[in-house]
Amino acid sequence: MFSEIRESAFITKERATLWSAALLLAYVVAIAYLFGSAHGLTDYQGRSLGTDFADVYTAGHSVLHGDAVAPYSPAQHYRNEQALFGAKVPFYGWHYPPYFLFIAAPLAKLPYIASLAVWQIATCVLYLAALWWLLRTGPKPQILDGQRWILLALAFPAVFMNITHGQNGFLTAALLAGALASCNSRPILSGILFGLMVYKPQFGLLVPIALVAESRWKTIIAATVAAAAATVLTLAVFGTDVWWAFYHSLAFTRAAALDEGAAGYFKMQSVFAWARMWGSPLPVAYILQSLVTIGAGVLVYRTWRSDVSFARKAAVLCLGSVLATPYCYDYDLMALAPAIALLVSDGLANGFRPYERFAAAMLWSVPILSRPVAQWTLLPLGAIACLGTLLLLTRLAPTQRSELALPA
Repeated sequence: MFSEIRESAFITKERATLWSAALLLAYVVAIAYLFGSAHGLTDYQGRSLGTDFADVYTAGHSVLHGDAVAPYSPAQHYRNEQALFGAKVPFYGWHYPPYFLFIAAPLAKLPYIASLAVWQIATCVLYLAALWWLLRTGPKPQILDGQRWILLALAFPAVFMNITHGQNGFLTAALLAGALASCNSRPILSGILFGLMVYKPQFGLLVPIALVAESRWKTIIAATVAAAAATVLTLAVFGTDVWWAFYHSLAFTRAAALDEGAAGYFKMQSVFAWARMWGSPLPVAYILQSLVTIGAGVLVYRTWRSDVSFARKAAVLCLGSVLATPYCYDYDLMALAPAIALLVSDGLANGFRPYERFAAAMLWSVPILSRPVAQWTLLPLGAIACLGTLLLLTRLAPTQRSELALPA
């Protein structure tokens, strides 16, 4: 069994294509059912269509009505959601820094369904464009020949999770992929894209460690300036009150999302959630998560200081970034897309090392499996797959590469 997994010759281009096509068809049917069975702006379970997008749309409405502070008051934000989506709509909290209000406000000028469609289509296009750029600059640019890569990118199960939750994973993946694609050729642009990740800062924790490890000072300065400029812009447009409101709302975010796991720990893909599902007290869960965050940072630093290929360095950074935060849901696994693309590209160019083909396939599959597996077994499959792949890519002992490319 382990010998078969070691080389994973059963993972072929033909099978990957068939599975991707089948999944993509299933996504279309499921999304059509959600909208076909909807009642106004809510689905058959009484949730807003696009679920989490309701908080973005509501926050945007608050900004348009001159109250940018309202999203950071849970009670007021919920009243505003009920006014838009009905009294029985579930509460969707607003946990973003003020930067994201610049996106929420213009989206709220459109009718809700049109706004949701524009948001998902526009960011999906950005995701595909950034992934194309990353693959074009990767070790096997021939992977872009034909349309297979688009099929695999769209069938990636995190895409379905992101769309049905109205989330921003496409944007996170696009910024990460674009920053990595331009890191060597356009360091200032790379820094700007890294800097813009402050809109969801928990996924940028390890970026400074990687950049410092290689002394990429232009990129570091550009990222710092971009983040500072975005902050100054929020102060100029929304004033200081919105930042004070955000600061005070962090206690609610920590208590609801982390300490209490209000949305369900089985939806989260972090070591923190893993510990909580197994009954660990809060201090123990935070200590375990801190150890993993520190360990991931050490592995990222060591990898970026080494002479391994940039594709592997970038993949390690993506994996480490997902593991470093306790606040990671299954739809946030969109951040794995650049890592998977680079692992496959590097494997096709130089041969897959033992177990790496299987690891890439697991990373691609886990977003749609992680939630039910966690419900049934209390195991966050996404976190486990990321941790295993990170250790596989950063192991100290040299291993021989397999000369087999992905068979047809």
